[in-house]
Amino acid sequence: MKCLALLALWLPGSAWALCSVVSTLPVAFGSLSSIAVRTTSQSSSTTNAGLSCTGSLLSLLSSTDHFYATVTSTQTGLLGPTGDIIGYTLYGNNSTSYPLTRGVAFDFARNGIIDALGLLGSVVPKTVPIYLGTTIGSNVAAGIYSETLSIAWSWNYCSGLGIGSLCLGRDIGSGNTTLTVNLTVANDCTITAPNISFGSAPVISAFSAVTGQTINLACTKGSAYTVGLSDGQQAISVGGRRRMISGSNYLAYDIFKSTGTTRWGSVGTARRASSDAEVNPGNGLGTGSQVFNYNAKIYTDQTTPPAGTYLDSVVLDVGF
Repeated sequence: MKCLALLALWLPGSAWALCSVVSTLPVAFGSLSSIAVRTTSQSSSTTNAGLSCTGSLLSLLSSTDHFYATVTSTQTGLLGPTGDIIGYTLYGNNSTSYPLTRGVAFDFARNGIIDALGLLGSVVPKTVPIYLGTTIGSNVAAGIYSETLSIAWSWNYCSGLGIGSLCLGRDIGSGNTTLTVNLTVANDCTITAPNISFGSAPVISAFSAVTGQTINLACTKGSAYTVGLSDGQQAISVGGRRRMISGSNYLAYDIFKSTGTTRWGSVGTARRASSDAEVNPGNGLGTGSQVFNYNAKIYTDQTTPPAGTYLDSVVLDVGF
């Protein structure tokens, strides 16, 4: 009678919760600038890629146990509103050691991944996570990028151990689920704007105009934008002249569009549009620069101020 009772204790039963395919939790990379997407691999993950397990296995998985995931899609990456693609890779854990190849079964039972997650030997259901990392070099327009992945799960593992580590039954099953991945790309620019130096002179009339100066902008692919220059920190409220300051003394100057005499400002038509660039006019290129020429001069209709080092700070802003 004791022998029969012991055998009954180890027989697998329907009360044991095993593995099943469940609805996934989507992957969201969040909102990132186009420059960050292009230059740095962005990471994200989901705690639930569609496989949930509660098993009775009390030791490490053997070579005959498998948890396969096969990922497929009709796309080759995250698809955006203009047809641009952001490439990315899926990984079996939170490193880049175990990448998943699309269309190829990946075994989570290998390399201790399932063991480390503690999906088995637990009375609390746990799900398999998947990790993602974007591919560097994606030069894309702003917008929402998304992809829906199909994941085919298939498993076969020992679901109960008896005396002497005898396998008393196997949990074998399969199922399909989908996983959505999304990323929002925001407009951004890389700006190169060297300082302006008028040099030195004994009197106002001896200062030369600064010519051949450029501001270079590499803005998000396809973005239409405007560039403004603030009035500086000491501007005259009436007449709008910019001024440099030294102590309590001022030296009026200004910055003009291209090679002309139209003041470059920060509001309305005083701004410059991306279509107005001297080099590569039009919408942003992402990886290429658009060049805006300007010239600057010190107004000669002012009294020469006392000697000193005169300074001002002008803010350049880009509006999309």
